[in-house]
Amino acid sequence: MFGKLKLCLFISLFLVHFGFFGFSQTTEKRVYNTNFTSAAPEIDGLLNDSCWNQVEWGNHFTQIQPKENIEPSQQTSFKILYDDNNLYVFIRAWDSEPEKISRRISRRDNLSGDIVAISIDSYYDQKTAFMFLATASETKGDQAVTNYGQNNDGSWNPVWYLKTSIDEKGWCAEMKIPFSQLRFGKKAEHIWGIQIQRQIFRLEERSMWQYIPKGSPGEVHLYGELRGIKGIKPKRQIELMPYAVARTERFEKEEGNPFMDGKKSALSTGLDGKVAITNDMTLDFTVNPDFGQVEADPSEVNLTAFETYFSERRPFFVEQKNIYQFQPSNSIVIHNMQADNLFYSRRIGRSPHNYPSLGANEYAEVPEATTILGAMKLSGKTKNGLSIGIMESVTANENAVIDNNGDRRKESVEPLTNYFVGRVQKDFDKGETVLGGILTAVNRDITNPALNYLPVEAYTGGLDFSHNWNDRTWYISGNTEFSYISGTEEAMRAAQLSSARYYQRPDATHLTFDSTRTSLSGYGGTFKFGRNSQKKLQFETSLTLRSPGLEFNDVGFMRYSDVIHHGSWAAYYIRNPFSIFNNFFLNTNYWMYWNFSGKLLGVYANTNFNSQFKNRWRLNGNFTRESENISTSLLRGGPAFRMPGGIEMNLNLSTDRSKKLILFGGNYQGFGDLQSERSQAYWLGFEARPFNALEVSFEPEITGINKSLQYVSTTSMNDDTRYIFGKIDQKIVSFTFRLNYTFTPELSLEYYGQPFVSAGSYAEFKRITNPDAGEFADRYHAFSANELTYNEAQNLYSVDENTDGTADYSFSNPNFNFRQFRSNLVLRWEYLPGSTVFFVWSQGRTGSESHGNFNYGSEMSDLFSVKPHNVFLVKLSYWFSL
Repeated sequence: MFGKLKLCLFISLFLVHFGFFGFSQTTEKRVYNTNFTSAAPEIDGLLNDSCWNQVEWGNHFTQIQPKENIEPSQQTSFKILYDDNNLYVFIRAWDSEPEKISRRISRRDNLSGDIVAISIDSYYDQKTAFMFLATASETKGDQAVTNYGQNNDGSWNPVWYLKTSIDEKGWCAEMKIPFSQLRFGKKAEHIWGIQIQRQIFRLEERSMWQYIPKGSPGEVHLYGELRGIKGIKPKRQIELMPYAVARTERFEKEEGNPFMDGKKSALSTGLDGKVAITNDMTLDFTVNPDFGQVEADPSEVNLTAFETYFSERRPFFVEQKNIYQFQPSNSIVIHNMQADNLFYSRRIGRSPHNYPSLGANEYAEVPEATTILGAMKLSGKTKNGLSIGIMESVTANENAVIDNNGDRRKESVEPLTNYFVGRVQKDFDKGETVLGGILTAVNRDITNPALNYLPVEAYTGGLDFSHNWNDRTWYISGNTEFSYISGTEEAMRAAQLSSARYYQRPDATHLTFDSTRTSLSGYGGTFKFGRNSQKKLQFETSLTLRSPGLEFNDVGFMRYSDVIHHGSWAAYYIRNPFSIFNNFFLNTNYWMYWNFSGKLLGVYANTNFNSQFKNRWRLNGNFTRESENISTSLLRGGPAFRMPGGIEMNLNLSTDRSKKLILFGGNYQGFGDLQSERSQAYWLGFEARPFNALEVSFEPEITGINKSLQYVSTTSMNDDTRYIFGKIDQKIVSFTFRLNYTFTPELSLEYYGQPFVSAGSYAEFKRITNPDAGEFADRYHAFSANELTYNEAQNLYSVDENTDGTADYSFSNPNFNFRQFRSNLVLRWEYLPGSTVFFVWSQGRTGSESHGNFNYGSEMSDLFSVKPHNVFLVKLSYWFSL
């Protein structure tokens, strides 16, 4: 194994060494001069207004994909005008075969087909931009571009206007972009960065007005320039969007439970708003928000000690989320650390922490999610390069209603909580150097002693920096963060015993569990050095550390503390067609980590590739080798366990995405050394466009997991702890089906459905005896038939460890069968610009058993025999500006 690791290290160092000899390439900036018009053009997609004669055509585009820096197969031209309130853009996409123009129609931001786009750096900070996209079928797209063009936020939805037309010369797009939707300073004359791009879908060809070489370290600072805008004033507009929601639910009636009578209905109202506070700062706010139209999270069975990360889907928190990001780890793929962030917006409005203890005749109605009373975001960037993001949110004290034969009481299950996030960044030397900081705070008003396991207050903070030189080819960056939480002794015990740190581990001599502490603090940091380049070679090396006391899960997301991580990667890009490929990417990397005692926990080496063939099929895959490693979490608070190493690999293939039918499939294979684990997964699916308005996709996935060591329980015998494990044979089958029908870009119907079934059967139960033994088989004792008995009536295993005829301890049968179906049907109509109505039908079915046997037919039959929980919702919003 170490021979392979040395080979990967040698390749990494070789690529890094030769990467030092690259040099950057600069391209002369192009300039487009615009004019003021006193007569605004009619937005109809036709070049029939005389005002367009005031400006010249911008043209001479350059192909960037699949080939680079050559003439495009079809030319593109554009014109730009402005008046006191709007920017007007006309783009002519010439096409010698107009009958082949792809006119796929879709909902806003879900773009496909032939596309043109304009990106506008109205701050002219050469770091951020606003992008407006149009398809030949008149579908809009818009994105807020940050981090020099490396982050694109598609949740940004400004109000602007578009019309397109198709004729014998090709197709045209005409746009009206209100200045109120852009951000710029107060100046007599403006220079803005701009870029015009075009995609020809049938050829997978992309061209741009300002040529930017492939692999450039960012794009916005390389945009061309728009000149000639004079005398315009920033618009301090107020936008309001009140809304109303009608909701009704139908579900199975539960006899005796007064809260499960089979139906439930509610009406609610709320308000979203956007206010331009100054020329540079915008306030977004929401009061009593409702996100009923948002798609449900995918189903899962989590058998680990760690929380699952789910992406944010709620519009208020998705929009501008990049402003508030502060990722404390490096860019190497770190097991259980890649999603970590000091701000994880899913904490706001989460499901309540607590569930009340109930008596024999008691029933409880517990809210599914915490009510967000209100939230606001103040964000913007000054002309001096200071970027500011402030988010404040308050969630309600949520009460469970408990019924005992008609007598009812309330019990708090989630305290009144205030969340605060503040993020600042300052650009220096035109963004070549950036300094920043973040501060988060969570304050809880806990009135129920049952919630004393939660911190009363939690604070995190951090500083970050980045510096680029040689035309952004080279960079160094880093961050440091700290955390402080306080509360009752119970809360601090819970923090110390959590899976992020396990202070109680008996062999963790560098940790001290203190049952009387009332606060906990920690720190961490990351440093990176690397090379970005339009050349073929790039690399990065980094170091990350987190002290055992670091904790930012109250408003952030973190799985691990007590870790020191080092890794490096080197990548080789061939961006232009050669041989049978359109492009090819190869990356090799390694990483290793220690805990704060200095113990080496694991070493990993990985190689991965991504390629596109000249027939536009794609192939990618990766291979990872893991050394024998030390797990500090396997025993969930017990001593560290020496785990065998293993191999992981996967391979994925997909066909030409420009066709009406796209096929894709792949597989994953995992092999643990010493037959400790065998995992495999297979997926196969298709995406079909029978005609322009209809899109259908279907993706089944089958997973099999066989592990010799799966945690079952922790118990004790004669005051000695027993860590019980078993061999698990787990099967998972899921199908994801989507159907989208777009009547017009403003009216669409979307359906999502996913049946999910999983079964786990346990056998060969064992207890851990010597977790650091040299031989794998010596690290545990497998129970014999004389030691282990099963009581089917009680669904309980009993262990007679000393075979004296009396059970020494017991544990529940861990076998499981979990079945779930989730679906959403959403009809969305934007009846006026910015104003929408949603008609939503959501259905859920959830069932479980504990026999552990898996039969696909019976599992699916049992799933759909579960009575459904149906939710019907209508949400109406109306946008207006003052």
